[in-house]
Amino acid sequence: MRRRLTAAFAVAVLAAGLNPLAGPAQAAPIATDVNMAPAAAPAALAAAPNISLANITGHLTQFQSIATANGGRRNAASAGYTASVNYVYDKLVAAGFNVVKQPCASGCISGAGPNVIADWPGGDVNQTLMLGAHLDGVTAGAGMNDNATGSAMLLEVALTLAAQNPQLTRHVRFAWWTDEESGLNGSDYYVRSLSSADRAKITGYLNFDMVGSVNGGYFINRITSSIGQTLKAYYDSIGVQTEENTEGAGRSDDASFNAYSIQTSGVAAGASRTKTAAQATKWGGTSGQAFDPCYHRACDTYPSNVSTTILDRAADASAYALWTLAVGGGTPANNFSVAVSPTAGSVAPGGSVTATVVTATTSGSAQTVALSASGLPSGATASFSPSSVTSGASSTLTISTTSAVAAGTYPITVTGTGAVTRTATYTLTVTGGATTCTGYQTIVTGSLNAGQNAYQPSGGSYTTTVSGQHRACLDGPTSRDFDLYLQKQNGTSWTTVASSTSSGPDETVTYTGTAGTYRIRVYAYSGSGSYTVGFTRP
Repeated sequence: MRRRLTAAFAVAVLAAGLNPLAGPAQAAPIATDVNMAPAAAPAALAAAPNISLANITGHLTQFQSIATANGGRRNAASAGYTASVNYVYDKLVAAGFNVVKQPCASGCISGAGPNVIADWPGGDVNQTLMLGAHLDGVTAGAGMNDNATGSAMLLEVALTLAAQNPQLTRHVRFAWWTDEESGLNGSDYYVRSLSSADRAKITGYLNFDMVGSVNGGYFINRITSSIGQTLKAYYDSIGVQTEENTEGAGRSDDASFNAYSIQTSGVAAGASRTKTAAQATKWGGTSGQAFDPCYHRACDTYPSNVSTTILDRAADASAYALWTLAVGGGTPANNFSVAVSPTAGSVAPGGSVTATVVTATTSGSAQTVALSASGLPSGATASFSPSSVTSGASSTLTISTTSAVAAGTYPITVTGTGAVTRTATYTLTVTGGATTCTGYQTIVTGSLNAGQNAYQPSGGSYTTTVSGQHRACLDGPTSRDFDLYLQKQNGTSWTTVASSTSSGPDETVTYTGTAGTYRIRVYAYSGSGSYTVGFTRP
């Protein structure tokens, strides 16, 4: 949670009906409660799951380890934040989410990392429920309660949704925001970047910020809204009293959505404000002490500054709201998995290699799955026998090559398409043979003397605006030792992100990276002569 408005001013702003983001002269866009009453059809809603506290604390342990390994910080422009993004991203991709790392192109501090946006397939996209938490912390510490608790809890809720895969009446989107601590900048950029039509599809947003304060309470943002009442209903069901979150009003990412008249709510456990005697009687703990005594301080670490009891209840409340607002009758959607065995193989040019594609029904009923492959090098083809299977059955993948295929390592994506799409990766290594670097998007040539470098393309660099795979191939002079490097610009310097430095003339590299500026470095380690470089970018 950021510091922006004092608590008294925040209350006054809300009472006056003004928008704290718009300035004193503009009336606040009051978010209406239409479109987000609990889903009415079918009438029998799926039972909300119990979210695993052990799994949440496992994520918290990882976030603490990331902070410890990166100078004790996870602020938006730090290596700790980048590692946190990658941890969340990898978990979501593995679970089957459609995930995007969205750079904050304007409004964020210099060097801020991306938002992570994850969509679960299914549900009516014209009625999208979003759930979010900011992933960054302050520069003063690891940011475990603020806000690794919200991030870890939300991650486990998302993974539980993926594992259970219920039938959805509304589309569900999760978000982990960058640069909240500098002014809600990541969420603000996301909402601003949407068209008015896409914003209209978001019928509600739930925010989770500081949900494990050690002396915490049970606060709900905009508790009188219909989605706020849904959260309250869970706490009522377990006998826990709740209050309106006045301390957090306008100070977390729900404000970015409420500014565009999108209905919001969420859960918090309190920040720097002190607990009253009445609240201590209601919730336990110590009156006169801050809800989070380590708020924005170096002592905001795990496990010392996190209440797992309060965190556990917040997780189950969020799951209850999600299942109430977006899940239909509880019948699992048809789903399947795809795997390849073995996961890698080698072939000489002109030869072939086989692997078994294994499918399994993971929920619902078996379905027909059509199989395909992509990412093959030029001169290679893939076939499946049979080309489609009923989930639970297997198929034989055969990759055949011609004598002209370039040596190298290629990640092949095997795709199964049914009611949903699932993928697996098979790593193909082509040994020896031709190294003419054919089949790449860009082919350049040059010559070097021993000890010299050359940078491509054309002595410069290339920029990609999307994440994806970079591939490069070097065909060096015979009996010489040339090396190949892929470098990414980092401020005013260049960082090597992939390299191939064998003792021979020919090298290949493959790298999956984020948007940015890249270049190919060719180095004549020993010997001189002409070379060819081919490279493909996202």
